[in-house]
Amino acid sequence: MKVDIAIIGGGLVGCSAALALRQKGLSVALLERGFCGAQASGVNYGGVRRQGRPIEQLPLAQRAHAIWPKLRQLIGIDGEFRRTGQLKLARNEPEMASLEAYARATASTDLKLELLGANALAERFPWIDRDIAVGASFSADDGQANPRLVSAGFAAAARRAGAEIYEQTPVLGVSKEAEGFLVEAQGVPAIRATHLVNAAGAWAGPFADTFGEGVPLGRIYPSMIVTEPMKVFMTVNTGVEGGEVYARQVERGNCIIGGQRGVARADNSDFSRPTDVGVTTVMQRAARLFPSLKHAHAIRFWSGTEGAMPDKNPVIGQSGTTSGLIHAFGFSGAGFQIAPGVGEVIAELITTGETTTPIDAFSITRFFVDAAKGSGAGAPPQSPQSRGT
Repeated sequence: MKVDIAIIGGGLVGCSAALALRQKGLSVALLERGFCGAQASGVNYGGVRRQGRPIEQLPLAQRAHAIWPKLRQLIGIDGEFRRTGQLKLARNEPEMASLEAYARATASTDLKLELLGANALAERFPWIDRDIAVGASFSADDGQANPRLVSAGFAAAARRAGAEIYEQTPVLGVSKEAEGFLVEAQGVPAIRATHLVNAAGAWAGPFADTFGEGVPLGRIYPSMIVTEPMKVFMTVNTGVEGGEVYARQVERGNCIIGGQRGVARADNSDFSRPTDVGVTTVMQRAARLFPSLKHAHAIRFWSGTEGAMPDKNPVIGQSGTTSGLIHAFGFSGAGFQIAPGVGEVIAELITTGETTTPIDAFSITRFFVDAAKGSGAGAPPQSPQSRGT
């Protein structure tokens, strides 16, 4: 089989890239070891937020921000995306000072944060315990969506656009050839591709290793809770500074709550499960912060497996060792909002060799060891990846 691009990984990043590349007329084969969107992309919290991201991620987040309202046009469903706003709470003066510092640092961006004192917070959001929250930062244009719908929606749209998508198809090996790449996978003919995209999430490390680009990719296991349907009281996507608890309520009344992590399953580290201590802890925190939850019934718990980088920034961009190879992994629990933008960036890199969105901070070469200095500083990228905003 010969295609222009082979993509390893059927999460939201891989599927959005497949769709963007098909829209540019390129042939695509996507290989997913399980089912598209079944890991981190489909089991995450569903926050569609720019607030709180590292500043270097904001141009990419802003690019994705423009895509989310167009989901129905792009993939045929709206994915329950709503611009409800995103509220980040401070429980003490140091947390409020941190929110104020972030607001100052992002003042020149499109984020447009609004700082709220205790009185204003209590007046506008009376469902928050005013004895716990002393203030907040509000991003009116952020929101939430249903990851189970969005991730599958991008996969279906890419397939309708002509991408060849192979689920339950583990990749057995990849190698560089004179004019591209050879990809061998279980149950399908060998694939030859001009370009290769490594979007394998928590499983991306071995593919980077193959091309001499070992990185400190770890795993985290975000854990979520959903309650029974309740009368709608929570009007915005809400979290606290520090991330110890976050919650949102969907239109049918269920509350989705997170803030703790699960653990890898003892029999298979590819999968994870919540812990009783984690679930109890986050439920108690949520009930203190949002009194309406004190008597709510939790009806389901789950966890997922996510790739994480030590600096909390993903790896996005061209390989530092191998022409034609693009990496996009390690989103560290914050990839849902930016993933559609990452798909567009990948398509730009493949078709033009550069992108209009600054991504140099995400280069894989930042983890390369400078042998002469004995440091972990990254070498400069071998080719330009961005040309301004």
